[in-house]
Amino acid sequence: MNGIGGGDVFLADCPARLAIEVIADKWAVVTLWGLSEGPRRHGELVELIGGISKKVLTQTLRRLQSNGLVTRHDHGGVPPRVEYDLTELGRSLMEPIRLLTSWAAENGDAVLAAQEAH
Repeated sequence: MNGIGGGDVFLADCPARLAIEVIADKWAVVTLWGLSEGPRRHGELVELIGGISKKVLTQTLRRLQSNGLVTRHDHGGVPPRVEYDLTELGRSLMEPIRLLTSWAAENGDAVLAAQEAH
């Protein structure tokens, strides 16, 4: 499969491979989606996402932060108040995530049927 500029999309230095690595973690996309409507606190994200532990959410947020997709803002105070938000780069991923979500809604039954048949 050829990528941008005719290169193989699976080569280590290909941008497509980088994009897949960034969103491959199942919690990454869900966390990004949780932040798509504005800043949220850690506890809000845990409730919103459901099924994610506090520890895994923290790890996911750190990874997204290190990839430049999420910012962490410490408002200080007691108790500490920290909010997470999407960066411009993170917001730029929302449209591709919407497209993947649409694909899943349209094809989810077919995927489940294939899994059951296998």
